[in-house]
Amino acid sequence: MPKNRVILLSDCQSFYASVEKAAHPEYRDKPVAIGDPTRMNGIVLAACPIAKAQGVTTASRVGEAMTKCPGLIVIRPRMGTYIKVSLLISEIYRTYTDLVEPYSIDEQFLDITGSLAYFGGSLKYMIQKIQHHVLLSTGVWTRVGIGSTKVMAKMATDNYAKKTKDGIYQLTFDQLESTLWRLPVQDMFMVASRMTRNFWRMGISTIGDIARMELPEFKQRMRMTMGKQSDIQAEYYWQTARGLDPSPVVTGIRHQIKSVGHGKALRWNLYTRLMDIEVVLLELVIEVCQRARRYRYMGAVVSVSVLETDGERSHSYERQMTLPEPSSLTHEVAAAALKLFVDHWSGLPVGRLAITLSHLSDDRVIQLTLFDDRVRSYNKERAIDGIKARYGNQALIRASSLLESGVALERAEQIGGHYK
Repeated sequence: MPKNRVILLSDCQSFYASVEKAAHPEYRDKPVAIGDPTRMNGIVLAACPIAKAQGVTTASRVGEAMTKCPGLIVIRPRMGTYIKVSLLISEIYRTYTDLVEPYSIDEQFLDITGSLAYFGGSLKYMIQKIQHHVLLSTGVWTRVGIGSTKVMAKMATDNYAKKTKDGIYQLTFDQLESTLWRLPVQDMFMVASRMTRNFWRMGISTIGDIARMELPEFKQRMRMTMGKQSDIQAEYYWQTARGLDPSPVVTGIRHQIKSVGHGKALRWNLYTRLMDIEVVLLELVIEVCQRARRYRYMGAVVSVSVLETDGERSHSYERQMTLPEPSSLTHEVAAAALKLFVDHWSGLPVGRLAITLSHLSDDRVIQLTLFDDRVRSYNKERAIDGIKARYGNQALIRASSLLESGVALERAEQIGGHYK
């Protein structure tokens, strides 16, 4: 591996909104946000720079955004389209380097160490060529952070490239003290609000406060605030503050799936009765088991995550159970999930429900039982999976999903909880 790598983190500006503006040239100079225009209480998934300048923020309520920006155009998300555009952008990046690693739907790492020479060694020229290639092909503008490590490229993008006119910024080790180390600690990669409060309690307010400490001292402070098990976290944050990151840019899936899960946010005032909640619980189990079988896995542990709320009080918890035998059969997983929920539900309305199957193993080896033909059950489930794969998830649904409390038909029209 080269000692002096050149790594880019390319971020698509207001990705969803940019895709929609490219599809609707008439909206070019108008404020656009992505969300469900029929649900004023729904959230804004993305907003274009014009809308942001008028106070529209991601995760704000649609109704609130329209109040701040009276001329706001709210477009329902098309997740299938966004995924296709993201894959197209990946293909564009691969014409410049074979080392492309997706980080999210709108962010990707590129290691251009080996291909920079093809562009005369001019880093800025190569990046501008990539930016304009993506813009002309998709209508999406990209901002690019440059670093010797992935974490430096990421922080260069988030803290600097997004604020420059040309959308390009290079962060080097010799300039860390005069740039990155002066930023507040919450601007460091992977530091969220809870960790920020922990750092404040330690007397740490800037990234440089961590970077200038010796690692043993930082570990000791972390232990005093977060306990004896914080050494790994301490080393990670200390390395991040110094821009250290040994991980290479790699293509494809790097790790085996550890769990399969699905969740659904619910309108809590509609889910006050067990009979209604049970419908959604079963629908989530069906999705989890179907996905596990697609990957040829079965799980030994079933987990149920619940958010209970009545609009004033809120309480969330997660409970899990080990199955007698690993399974991805709907009736076995559903029985365990229902028992977990019933045993721990306080009776408050449910605002979110999630099911997870973990401790996965290969489903080609099935434990037989005396009282249940599991092979036959798997064959039946896989036959149903085949029909759904060919004709869509709505081709075969349980009768209970036709009840008012069912969400399966709505989810069949969505990707990741948003419309295709």
